[in-house]
Amino acid sequence: MSELTGLFVLKPESVTATKGKDITFVAKVDSSNLLRKPAMKWLKGKWLDLGSKAGKHLQFKESYDRNTKIYTYEMSIIKVVDGDAGGYRCEVTSKDKCDSCTFEVKEQQDNILEAFKRSGDAGEDAGDLDFSALLKKREKKQQQVKEEVDVWEILKEARPCDYEKIAFEYGITDLRGMLKRLKKMKKVEPKKSDAFLRKMDSAYSVDKGKRIQLSVEVTDPNAQVKWLKNGQEIKPSAKYVFESVGNKRTLTINKCNLSDDAAYECVVGEEKSFTEVFVKEPPVTITKLLDDVHTVVGEKVEFEVEVSEEGASVKWMKDGVELNRETAGSKYRFKKDGKRHILIINEATKEDIGKYYAFTNGGESQAELEVLQSIADLTVKAAEQAVFKCEVSDEKVTGKWFKDGVEVQPSDRIKMTHIGRTHKLTIDDVKQSDAGDYTFVPDGYALSLSAKLNFLDPPKIHLDTSGTGNKNTITVVAGNKLRLDVEITGEPAPTVCWMKGDTAEGRVRVETRKTLSSFVIEGAEKEDEGHYSITVTNPAGEDKAELFIKIVDVPNPPENVKCTSVGEDSAIITWDPPAFDGGVPIKGYLMERKKVGSARWTKLNFDVYESTTYDAKKMIEGVLYEMRVFAVNGIGISQPSANSKPFMPIAPTSEPTRLTVDDVTDTTCALKWRPPEKIGAGGIDGYIIEYCKEGSKYIKVFVGSDGSLDCCSPSSDLTRPSGDDWVQANEEPVSKNQYRVKGLPVGEKMLFRVVAVNIAGRSPPATLGQAVTIREIMEHPKIRLPRQLRTKLIVRVGEKVNLVIPFQGKPRPIVTWFKDGALLEDNTVGTRTSDKDTILFIRTAERSHSGKYTLSVQIENMSDSADIHIQVVEKPGPPIDVHVTEVWGFNVALEWKPPKDDGNCEIIGYTIQKADMKTKEWFLVYEHNRRPSCTVSDLVMGNEYSFRVYSENICGLSDEPGRSKNTAIITKTGLVHNRAPFKEKDISSSPKFTAPLVDRSVVAGYSAAISCAVRGFPKPKIVWMKNNMIIGEDPKYLMQNKQGVLTLNIRKPSLFDGGRYSCRAINDLGQDEVECKLEVRVVSEGMTSAGSLPDSLQ
Repeated sequence: MSELTGLFVLKPESVTATKGKDITFVAKVDSSNLLRKPAMKWLKGKWLDLGSKAGKHLQFKESYDRNTKIYTYEMSIIKVVDGDAGGYRCEVTSKDKCDSCTFEVKEQQDNILEAFKRSGDAGEDAGDLDFSALLKKREKKQQQVKEEVDVWEILKEARPCDYEKIAFEYGITDLRGMLKRLKKMKKVEPKKSDAFLRKMDSAYSVDKGKRIQLSVEVTDPNAQVKWLKNGQEIKPSAKYVFESVGNKRTLTINKCNLSDDAAYECVVGEEKSFTEVFVKEPPVTITKLLDDVHTVVGEKVEFEVEVSEEGASVKWMKDGVELNRETAGSKYRFKKDGKRHILIINEATKEDIGKYYAFTNGGESQAELEVLQSIADLTVKAAEQAVFKCEVSDEKVTGKWFKDGVEVQPSDRIKMTHIGRTHKLTIDDVKQSDAGDYTFVPDGYALSLSAKLNFLDPPKIHLDTSGTGNKNTITVVAGNKLRLDVEITGEPAPTVCWMKGDTAEGRVRVETRKTLSSFVIEGAEKEDEGHYSITVTNPAGEDKAELFIKIVDVPNPPENVKCTSVGEDSAIITWDPPAFDGGVPIKGYLMERKKVGSARWTKLNFDVYESTTYDAKKMIEGVLYEMRVFAVNGIGISQPSANSKPFMPIAPTSEPTRLTVDDVTDTTCALKWRPPEKIGAGGIDGYIIEYCKEGSKYIKVFVGSDGSLDCCSPSSDLTRPSGDDWVQANEEPVSKNQYRVKGLPVGEKMLFRVVAVNIAGRSPPATLGQAVTIREIMEHPKIRLPRQLRTKLIVRVGEKVNLVIPFQGKPRPIVTWFKDGALLEDNTVGTRTSDKDTILFIRTAERSHSGKYTLSVQIENMSDSADIHIQVVEKPGPPIDVHVTEVWGFNVALEWKPPKDDGNCEIIGYTIQKADMKTKEWFLVYEHNRRPSCTVSDLVMGNEYSFRVYSENICGLSDEPGRSKNTAIITKTGLVHNRAPFKEKDISSSPKFTAPLVDRSVVAGYSAAISCAVRGFPKPKIVWMKNNMIIGEDPKYLMQNKQGVLTLNIRKPSLFDGGRYSCRAINDLGQDEVECKLEVRVVSEGMTSAGSLPDSLQ
């Protein structure tokens, strides 16, 4: 609870406000003893928070003084209205401290009525208001004293067509409401009431802002009444006050406004008393009168009047004719702005001359409009005559002529005349100095008529080469700003038009002043180059000049930078010139290089290099480099070119080693070799194989120290045919160290050589020492049968078979497969044969694939063959005819026959299992039993046994067992057991809890469970309850029943879950119930709160 303390240093004070004025309330709070910033609330009445109403009407302000620690709060009411009157309260709170104060706003009527006189001699309340002193040029009218009349009595007697006229006369604005209430007033005399001694009158009238009392007398002094407004019950408040004295019941309505204009009822039981309350508004007066207006033809005219009330109706008239929206058309416009009412004439004409009136139900005002003909503007050329004419309303009106504010004096060229109502100003031989504004000012009138004299001078462009026909070329560096100021003359100021070719302006920005036109290009680009023209025109003529703008720039980057060849520490780089030289000739190039993966570029030259081929040196062998090139012209350096592809300075490898012939046929020759001894950092990309016929033209060549071939070196023992005789055997380098050259001529002697290739180029060749004769070599056919296929191959059904059998023989032997002596034609068995081996494959082996497969290879009349035995096996079938042959003591003799299907292989044993007929669980007796019989011992007396047998081969046990047709019963000799008849026991019982619920104390937020145990037959129905209320399908609770153990799980209990829990078990024989108390504790710092059952339920 907050403590009431004196926090206010300054409290708001009650004020009396004038309607339409602004008021401000100030409150100051001392915060020196407060721990936090105080909170301020402004309230109207008891509960209306004004903070939510902040806006244009209500404004709030807050400030803080750090020195005095005082907060200042302000509330401002802008333009006070009737609804702002009443009681207000401001309260300040800060944690445990608070303070409040009240103040009041009273409304004061506008003092404008004190300025008006009333007609009659009966004092200040007599007669009507007399506005005659405020009206302009109006004769005083004798105001007659009017007797106060009842408007509603007049309306009752009047004709419906006169209702609108009466309403306007007496200030009634809501015509629809007036007709509705007038209809209700005309009703039949009510019957005498049992509940009311006296009812309310049928209608009451009250002035706006005044108080009214509605009263009735009831029969029962203790009767309770209800007051209704438009059918809605009224609650007591500062506005509506209820009083009850004896049999009299009174409703007082304070400060009536238009919203109180309604139907009221007083209800006692089933009976009602009705009445109507009419709120009368005061007459609307004119606070600001109309002013006379003098204007010229074509000007806009505004008549403005201000009235005492917003939303009031104002009637406009001209020379006795009413002006409204229906009859005014587009000539007149009517505007309302609060209390201001404005009549607007868009373009005044001579017809608008006259008197204008503004009428309200409380006053009127008039003003006069005078419209004069304006003077026309003149435009003349040099040496022509200019004549200004001005017509005034009266012949006797004199006046003066002014030019640019200086009075015009007559001269030989300038003459002024006054004939009747016309005044003339004549200027002969007009010069440029005569141009300006001419004004005629009538003597004694606050009005002037103006016109302008425009002097025409042909336009001219002041450019040195304009009109000569030569191109004016302006060179601009791309990216720079071009500004060309062109001086122009002409009167009136000529119109300037810049064109690029046939289009207007392009990207050019034009800045034009009276005598100067500026041509501006911001950040010139190549697209801005071209022919431009400037044309100036005015009514006197035109002039034109042409320009050529040339844009120069740095060149584009060079293109197609690439490495054409490399050495051990050098590389040759070439590139193409840039596509665009920037408009200036290329001077040369600058080169840079960097290692791949590095961001640092190294300059290779500082002086421009004119050629497009460059030999880059001093590089590291085996390192990848990239190059880029810049182009240079007279403007500057271009952007860098795209990086070249990475290249590596490196020397070719040495020649391949140990080149030999591996095989020769009629048209092919297979070669083998070893890699070069010296490979280097560039590695090997592959090998090129070349051949030629023996006897081709030879030349002597020598191998240099760097691996290059030289025809003039004095030390070499390598000879080869000339380059034109060697034929390259492979189009692309091969990566393997062997290759078969095909398509050779039969019987020819051929020479072969091999060259290693890497990024540096070709190595020296490795050449065979002597020519090779291309001829087939005969070799006997022979099958090389793998060791694992020399014995029987056993495969399970469903497995894959893939046999690879190599053979040899030249020329290529003919391979044939047989199965069981017949040619292999099975579609499920596939074969594939190459030059050196053959493959037999079966995708899914079946038992039909078993047999002897024979491979035969034959060359002419020579052949060789090999046999392969394949056996496809699977699990065997079950034994058959399993039966018990003899039972003695604790032993049983068991026999069976082998299975019909042995799985295509030998049966290697049997597995025997036994089962007691009571439990029917199978137990192993023997494994791998070789014979089709066995003896089972150690059986239990009194049990009956059944047996089953599985057959077994190399694939495993059979899928199904063979079951014994008969069973074996182990009995004791000489003993007979007479079984007693079975009598079913009645186990029905009522529910009984064997383990009760136990009181528990749990911590809030941690899941808890309570449990008990129950027995009973039939199985009882379980009901859980909390505080004697059944727990339904609440997801917070989980109820479990496992073989009579009952558990209630409570998920994350809170203080609300504490209480008394009970469990009830019900079946057809009865019921039982147990209960416990659950306490939920909340653990916090230094204290523990617990929730349990309320005392009323314990």
